[in-house]
Amino acid sequence: MASVRRRGTTATALLALLLAATGCGPVAGRQPADLRVGYDSLDGPLTVWPGRGSLAEEATTTAAITTAVRSWRSPVDDRVHLPSSGILFSGTVAGTPLALVAADVPGESASWLLQLGRDGDRWRVDHATEYTDPGYLVYADVLPVRTAEGRRYLTSARVQRLLGPDGRTLPTTDGLSEPVAVPACQAVELTATLRATRSLPRGRAADRLLDLGTATAAPRYPLVRDETGSGRRALSGLDTCLLADTRGPFGSVPRRIGDRRAPRSAPESWPMAKIAVRSLGELAVGGGEPGDLEQLSWESATGTMTAVVYRPADGGRPVLSPADRSTTLQAYYLPMPGQPLAVLSWRTSRDASFAAPPGTTRLVDRPGLVVLAQPDRRQTFSLAGTEKTWYRSVGGR
Repeated sequence: MASVRRRGTTATALLALLLAATGCGPVAGRQPADLRVGYDSLDGPLTVWPGRGSLAEEATTTAAITTAVRSWRSPVDDRVHLPSSGILFSGTVAGTPLALVAADVPGESASWLLQLGRDGDRWRVDHATEYTDPGYLVYADVLPVRTAEGRRYLTSARVQRLLGPDGRTLPTTDGLSEPVAVPACQAVELTATLRATRSLPRGRAADRLLDLGTATAAPRYPLVRDETGSGRRALSGLDTCLLADTRGPFGSVPRRIGDRRAPRSAPESWPMAKIAVRSLGELAVGGGEPGDLEQLSWESATGTMTAVVYRPADGGRPVLSPADRSTTLQAYYLPMPGQPLAVLSWRTSRDASFAAPPGTTRLVDRPGLVVLAQPDRRQTFSLAGTEKTWYRSVGGR
């Protein structure tokens, strides 16, 4: 968990002085019970998230947005903690009222980005996405926005320039970008240039993010950090709607909050950063041409997750396994059409010894990889090391 916190708040290290002024200083026209306008966070003298938009200075708008946020409940009925939340944008965009709130929900140890619209004089929460790392939304520099015209992005005051998926600069007004044609089920890359600040004396030329597509269902947060660009390469040719499915890699491990199941919250397997892929070799199925078998890995809020991806030789639709938490001996269910498979993988070493139940027929048997037809009954495999033996069971689905 600690490693995810460090990575999930990458900007925390960059913003060593960011929260020095959190909670300090009144906002003009704001009543004590109202949400703050902007967020009281500093990077040196720079206010990272000032209140922006044509309605940011209207006290009646701030009060109405506060009322809507106070009434909102998360999928597990938790409330927003108003003193540690803030209105990042409130204004009219393409003729439509829009407000964006970074909401702290301490009962879930999560940040929520609430997007509000207006019906007459009343504001309402139209869309809510969850990022399962507390404080992320005020440490981040680019936030996704849904609009009828397409995806927009709200940028912090640290962003000097934002490049869209086509590599071109996105014009912004009050920190909000022009609409971008992001595909529904395909990952695309964004690149922000960050200005020099006290915590970033040289700025940053390329702060990379992946947008997982406009069809990402709430409350899943669509932006993933991609510092090295490995995520863009790993997700090339993959349908992010299938990745996000409850049987796919990113959506298959449901969330638990304390002793409660939270199926309507973001899954524990939802990616936050460090998506990467490595080849496991070729796999021939049913006498056809061998395709490529890959292991996908990523960081979630609860640690490293992995899955396997089979890419057919003919360029057909890849087959995806559910997620498996990273461990020494990995076990996957690969739903190949007509012949579901069990895949076991591990990092090879001279001291590792793999063992299967007697009589097991292996379709692939090579160091670090065993593939077999998914058993009807549960079978247990082991990997013995010098000091410990790991066991994994497959079958019985």
